[in-house]
Amino acid sequence: MAHSIFLSKLSAEEYKKLSDELWETQNGRCYICGREIDRDVEETNIDHIVPLATGGKDSPSNFALTHAGCNKRKQDGDLRVAQVLEKLRQIQEEVGNRTATLADVLGYFGGSKKDPNIKVDGDVFKVAFGDGMAQTFPIFTDGLSGERSVFIEVPIEYLFHDGLINPRGINTRIGGLIKEFHRGNPQLQVALARLDCGRIKMFDGQHKTAAQLLLGQRKVPLRLFIDPDVQRLIDANTNAGSKLKQVAFDRAIMHQLANTLYGERIERYQREHGLPDDNYSFSEQNLVSYFKGQADLRRYIIDAQKNQITHSTENKLTAYINFDGKRKDLPLSYSAYDKAILSHLIDSKNILDKPLDYRSEEQRNPRQIEQSQIIRFLNILANEIYVEKFDPEIGTNRIENRVSKGDDAAITNDHLAAFRMSKEEILLAAVPLMIDVVTYALTFSGESFDRQSLFMTEFPAPVWEMLEKFVSSYAALPLWRNRALADTIFSGKQTRNYWKEIFSTGCTPDGTRVLEAPLKIIDMIS
Repeated sequence: MAHSIFLSKLSAEEYKKLSDELWETQNGRCYICGREIDRDVEETNIDHIVPLATGGKDSPSNFALTHAGCNKRKQDGDLRVAQVLEKLRQIQEEVGNRTATLADVLGYFGGSKKDPNIKVDGDVFKVAFGDGMAQTFPIFTDGLSGERSVFIEVPIEYLFHDGLINPRGINTRIGGLIKEFHRGNPQLQVALARLDCGRIKMFDGQHKTAAQLLLGQRKVPLRLFIDPDVQRLIDANTNAGSKLKQVAFDRAIMHQLANTLYGERIERYQREHGLPDDNYSFSEQNLVSYFKGQADLRRYIIDAQKNQITHSTENKLTAYINFDGKRKDLPLSYSAYDKAILSHLIDSKNILDKPLDYRSEEQRNPRQIEQSQIIRFLNILANEIYVEKFDPEIGTNRIENRVSKGDDAAITNDHLAAFRMSKEEILLAAVPLMIDVVTYALTFSGESFDRQSLFMTEFPAPVWEMLEKFVSSYAALPLWRNRALADTIFSGKQTRNYWKEIFSTGCTPDGTRVLEAPLKIIDMIS
């Protein structure tokens, strides 16, 4: 919360009176989460509903009472938006160990209950929803593909999520959409759905739709494809966000799409080889050989693995990743996370020749081991650099500029350090050092390993202990907290080689010393 002159002038008795009044007005419930406040045991905060920075008044009419915990973890400075995002957090909490999807949001609001009555008569589409009254729509036929579709508004009770074409979860980009729609700006693009045996399944526009549902809408405008070629829709949806750039699919979205396409290739291989759905006796190499005309399959395999790691509920680092590139409250861009971290941990050329289900029941499958160990690696980074150190409310906007100008009282040393260590060029130089620690520790422990499949080797405890010590020492280096460096090495974007020079010599390429000594594994883990 921004500093409130009004609240600072209140006596303890006046503050309690205001708190009592807000509690009564809100029927004893927290403004953000909507749950009851037990004031005998629960701490509370008074906060601005509309932030002062966006024109909110510093007066009782703009105050709300919240649980202290809800206010601390709120996902937006505007409490009206934070209230909406809290609903999504509750949905995620209910689904447990996976990322919530549009299906979960629809279910939360009573959607996905039944199928409408539909009749296709030539170029006319007839449908009856809950009131039993038929609605008639013209069918449009695409002149090139021949695909037929209608534009229609569907009540959420009759709308389902398409888990085949688009199994992606709801990610942090939804916050921007909620803010946009909350301002009263219209949704410019309709969602896309297909008719599957009488069921309406949405495969594109799930973030827009989820945002509208969270804001109270109960009907969804969409383009509905009638009896489409599903494989063609999958390919078109993927190409639109990658090769053709019809829509702005970022790297994270492409990884999620690759996960879908990889799953589709697995199902197709099973179908075309007469294998049951639960038979995974074939390998990644078998798939690549069978679909040899599809050059992207190797990428799908690796990107699917990255996607599984990123969206694991056990991955603590995910909470600090800026997925859409526009947010100013999270430190680690997805691009940096992928290029500087994941791409160093997963070898893109390593396509396995063992069956997909090799030793799965024993939890000894190579890809499973790789997932769990990389997540553990990422959690070390999260714990040592970000957790209880980086404050999303302070965010990332103009940090070095504020430090340089002395306008940095709110920026803690730990926050500054986390922000600096998140830079892509720094991670590109630092992560290979961390991998060197792993190989050093494995060698020291007498373990054999293959560098290409390093994280498919189950590490003994001493390896993790050495890695934790190294990352802890790395995160504690004084330069991350040295505010005088805001005008020098942190004043602009440097290169990976620039930071490799610093880490290997202790000095910048022009000879300025910024570390007491070069980074040496033996010193960092002792």
